[in-house]
Parts: sequence; structure tokens; C-alpha cells
Amino acid sequence: MKRYLGLDLGSKTVGVAISESGIIASTLTTLRFQEDHYEMACEMVLKLIKEHNINIVVLGLPKHMNNDIGIRGQISESFKELLEKQTTATIILWDERMSTQTARKVMIQGSERRKNQKEKKDELAAVIILQNYLNYKGA
Repeated sequence: MKRYLGLDLGSKTVGVAISESGIIASTLTTLRFQEDHYEMACEMVLKLIKEHNINIVVLGLPKHMNNDIGIRGQISESFKELLEKQTTATIILWDERMSTQTARKVMIQGSERRKNQKEKKDELAAVIILQNYLNYKGA
């Protein structure tokens, strides 16, 4: 059975989600690294890939609403290349538009406290990215 990681890459954090079934995504962790130090983030993600025997990594690709890829999107593309050089896992870029906003709305509706929202939004965004991919591939 294939095992999946979902990633929401930020400038200082990576929200991480996992699916061991290929059906349902759940939160795993938030990785913190020095701002814009993506090599460090890559090492941390590679450790999780090995630790959890991951076959497929779904990395959020931020796009503008007009479908253009801006600087954040270019950083995700470069991060994908960094990972591919060091793992045999398949790395998939997945359109993540609105995932962080959706995560915030879910937490607000669930009455999550502000402090918790800030800490958990990256993980929840990663769950949304991964779950959207799993739903798409399962359709």
C-alpha cells in the first residue's frame, strides 16, 4: 500500500500531513526552520519520508488566482527539485490555492483559539492539500 505525505511549505515552517491508507489525510506535524533555509527544511522532510516509508509526497504549489506562478510557487518548484535529488519517493506539485484560507475558516468555525490557530494552520493546510489530491486520484 502506498503511503503519502502532504506538505504546505512556508518561509519558516512546513505543515505536514500523512495518509497511510491513501484515503484519509491527517495532521502529522509542523516543521520549523530558519527563514528561507530550504535545505534545512528539505533535510527534515527527508527524515520523515524515511521514518514513515513514504512513497508519494504531495507538495502544495501556490498559484495566483489567474493561474500564474509567483515567487512562492517558484520556491515550491525548487523545493521539489531538492527533494527529488535525495529520495526515490515521487514528488507531486498540487495546486494549493485557498488551502490556508480554508484551514483558517475551519478552525474559526470550530472555535479554535487564536494561538492554536496560528500553530495548527500549516498542518491543517497540508491536510487539505493532501486530501484534495487523494480525492482527485480516487475519483
